[in-house]
Amino acid sequence: MQCLGAEYLVSAETTPRQREWRPQIYRKCTDKTWLILFFLFWTGLMFIMGYSVVAGATGRLLFGYDSFGNVCGKKNSPVEGAPLSGQDMTLKKHVFFLNSCTLDVKDVRLGSIILCVSSCPEEQLDTLEEVQLFAYNSGSFLCVYSLNSFNYTLNPDADSLCPRLPVPPSKSFPLFNRCIPQTPECYSLFASVLINDVDTLHRILSGIMSGRDTILGLCILALALSLAMMFTFRFLTTLLVHIFIALVILGLLFVCGVLWWLYHDYTNDLSIELDTERENMQCLLGFAIIATVITGVLLVLIFVLRKRIKLIVELFRVTNKVISNTPFLLLQPLWTFAILIFFWVLWVAVLLSLGTAGTAQVIKGGQVEYKPLSGIRYLWWYHLIGLMWTSEFILACQQMTIAGAVVTCYFNRNKNDPPDHPILSSFSTLFCYHQGTVVKGSFLITLVRIPRIILMYVYNTLKEKQQNSWSRCLFRCCFCCFWCLDKCLCHLNQNAYTTTAINGTDFCTSTKDAHKILSKNSSHFTSINCFGDFIIFLGKALVVCFTVFGGLMAFNYNRALQVWAIPLLLVAFFAYLVAHSFLSVFETVLDALFLCFAVDLETNDGSSEKPYFMDQEFMSFVKRSNKLADAQRDKNSLRNEEGTELRPIVR
Repeated sequence: MQCLGAEYLVSAETTPRQREWRPQIYRKCTDKTWLILFFLFWTGLMFIMGYSVVAGATGRLLFGYDSFGNVCGKKNSPVEGAPLSGQDMTLKKHVFFLNSCTLDVKDVRLGSIILCVSSCPEEQLDTLEEVQLFAYNSGSFLCVYSLNSFNYTLNPDADSLCPRLPVPPSKSFPLFNRCIPQTPECYSLFASVLINDVDTLHRILSGIMSGRDTILGLCILALALSLAMMFTFRFLTTLLVHIFIALVILGLLFVCGVLWWLYHDYTNDLSIELDTERENMQCLLGFAIIATVITGVLLVLIFVLRKRIKLIVELFRVTNKVISNTPFLLLQPLWTFAILIFFWVLWVAVLLSLGTAGTAQVIKGGQVEYKPLSGIRYLWWYHLIGLMWTSEFILACQQMTIAGAVVTCYFNRNKNDPPDHPILSSFSTLFCYHQGTVVKGSFLITLVRIPRIILMYVYNTLKEKQQNSWSRCLFRCCFCCFWCLDKCLCHLNQNAYTTTAINGTDFCTSTKDAHKILSKNSSHFTSINCFGDFIIFLGKALVVCFTVFGGLMAFNYNRALQVWAIPLLLVAFFAYLVAHSFLSVFETVLDALFLCFAVDLETNDGSSEKPYFMDQEFMSFVKRSNKLADAQRDKNSLRNEEGTELRPIVR
């Protein structure tokens, strides 16, 4: 009997018991190992930053350098074996190409000799006498340094040491101080080489700098539209929802129509000869097809969900009541966005320094080229992973801070006396206990995005080679699978962060608990939450539509002199990022609110001993939504019964 009793006790102890939900009762440091790993990873990033400062030469990229290793606008040290290096270029701040109208690229290096000059020639110079006169008047010498200005017209080798005639008028390119030719024909050839034949970094920089003023204006427009959209959701009514949906439909149709019209205009333009214009036309076709597909899908979804508008308005009314208790939640994206901008600027600065880290090598003619250091590409990949992981960590901190504030307000018995400083309390809890959980969640997102980047790199590498339809289809299927996995992980992470804010558990335990309780109570609010998320997504789409439309109108005026596909993509990405940063507050509040509601149902029964934490307005909203869902299910069941009615057999 004693053995049987002991066996019974052992089996009872080994039987797993269901964990209980204890909202905001228990706290401990979670996922400490991941926090240590993140600290070690950032130690490596700090080493890369220090190495880039020591070994890099960002000045060569920003200020430009000549063919002999001299950085323009600075006093230089001599390079052994290069007699024209080590010159004082303090007064020569502009980069001048001897053959700016006939540039070519040989072995990833411009074939033209590059010089540092004090000013760019603003008028056309047709003869060497005019080049000599320009040197006397302006002090800007356009021939190789070894040739004295007195000998411009006397030296028999002046044709190879001086710029090819005629020298076109040019102006200094802002920020980078390059002398850019101003005649349309010469500018087009010059831009075609720099944009189409140089590497991706120069391509992106050229696209940004060519339309920098327009890009800045469009970014400000996207920021203003996002703020307006956020306050629209803050005071949402039935009339505003109808106006909002009408604007979304008009915006989608209008952008699609403009894209197809511009593509038709390009195809009928017989003067298209430049590579830049052809690329604009191809990108327009891609934009038009993608916009048409997205518009069709969104219009179908809007038609299906049109009868749920009143329920959506009530949902946002409940959400705004939570936000009204913590109005500073709406300012969280501003702080997050400021931190992200600071980190991205720092990341780009380090990247540019790594890109210029190299050793000087003397080639024929006493010219100097810089060879990248061995192993530098591995540092680039490490730096790229640091960008993704740290960015996701910053965004995850915002999600958990907002979720913690919602949890603090929800699990408060006295609704008339809201807690003091819930955002500060949530942030302090995150900082003291749950940084490791946020690190782990952000790492999982990064782990999924790394294969996507590798696939994109391989796809672009093989793009120039002949690919069959099967390989292209395989790449696209892989992109789609990783994108779906990315979205699922983002949703799981959000629920895990909220569960950690409620129960104080680690990431894996929180993910499992959130999945169980949401699966158990999915009938209550899954459809309602999807409706709210869809309306928020329409708000993001509206911001992107109007921003892209403004970009199309602005960039189309100068179609021949710049590739505006890259700036337009950057503007669209920035508009969506800003809109997502601001409107994600409502998404996070909705998800956290419904998870708190599920925990409330799990731990309480509404009796006097265990009253619900939810207020009466939220409870009545849930009851009305359940009645509407039950009525819809009854209607569908009646249709099914009518459809299976027995009928007489006709012979």
